[in-house]
Order: sequence, then structure tokens, then C-alpha cells
Amino acid sequence: MAIIVDKVQKRKDIALACKDIFVEKGIKELSVSQIAKAAKIGKGTIYDYFCNKEDIVFEIVNILMKKYKKSLTKKIESASSTREKIKQFSSIFYDEDVSDLRAIYKEFISISLSSPNKEMMEFQSSYAKDYYEWFVDVLRDGVKSGEIREGSEGFARGLFVLAKGMFISSSSTNTIEDVKLEIHKFTDALFDILEEKND
Repeated sequence: MAIIVDKVQKRKDIALACKDIFVEKGIKELSVSQIAKAAKIGKGTIYDYFCNKEDIVFEIVNILMKKYKKSLTKKIESASSTREKIKQFSSIFYDEDVSDLRAIYKEFISISLSSPNKEMMEFQSSYAKDYYEWFVDVLRDGVKSGEIREGSEGFARGLFVLAKGMFISSSSTNTIEDVKLEIHKFTDALFDILEEKND
């Protein structure tokens, strides 16, 4: 009797098996042979599940982002204020426990900018929309609870893009040494203005 292979799960298993080598070496330094060796499969098997190395990075990012969203949900739910919830949204850019995701995400951004394809664009758009709407909801809840001023949700797009921009800037230049510090300083300064004061 033939063994039935769950191709979706096998694709995920292969991607995760070679995640560490992508983090360590980066996509440019890796050959398909090295990837196959790390995943403990034949080189030809890679092409049964992936078009190229970039496709593997895409799969790893997809898996890690889903995992990260679960842990982020818990962090946000346990935060005591809107200010702290907004800081938690930015934690992807500095928390040590997601350093692998950041490393792979940098590779993914590089691929997306240099050779974008429809599937990658849809993935980026879907995640950006989902996270942005979640971000707006946190700000709206802060307004409804009277914690921050009415209209504060108008800062959502700027806040949302700012953290990612600081991360990209710190990754590509030496102008931001401590992303967490800079994001928190900006968030604190803004929330000092947005929080309702009992005059």
C-alpha cells in the first residue's frame, strides 16, 4: 500500500528544517544542496515542494508570522494600558525571542523588493491590512475607555509604519542603535499628548 504524503505539511516541515541555516547564512550564501542537506532530503525533493530558495523563505516567514501572531495576542491582552499595547505591537522589531523571525523577514523584504511576485505581494498586503486593523482597534478601545483622546486612532497609520521604518533603518544604516529605545521614546512622547488628563 502506497504511503500518502500530506504535501502541505511536508512543505512546512522542509521549510522549518532549514530555517536555522537561512538565519545563519542568508539566502545569497546558500545553495540548494546545503538546504537539502539541512532538511535531510534529496536535492530533487526540494523542487517537488518549492520553486526556488526564495519560495522557501516565503514559506518560513508565513509559518513564523502565524506563530508570532498567537504570542503577540497574549502579550497585548496582558498589557495594562493602550500605551503598553502599542509598544507590544512593535516588539517584533526588538524582542530576542523573535530574532529568527526578524532575520528571515529581512530576507523576505529583500526578495519582495528585488523580485516581487503576486503571491508575495498578496501575503504582505494581507498581513499589513490585518495588523493595521488590529492596531486601529487597540487605539479605538483606548478612546472608548477614555484612556486616550478622541481622534487618537488617526495616528494609527503613522505609528504602524514608524516602527517598521525604524527597524528597516536600523538594519540598513547605523543611524538607530537601539530600536526598542527609540520606538518606546516616540510612543511615550506621543501618548503623553494623547492620554486624557483629568484637569
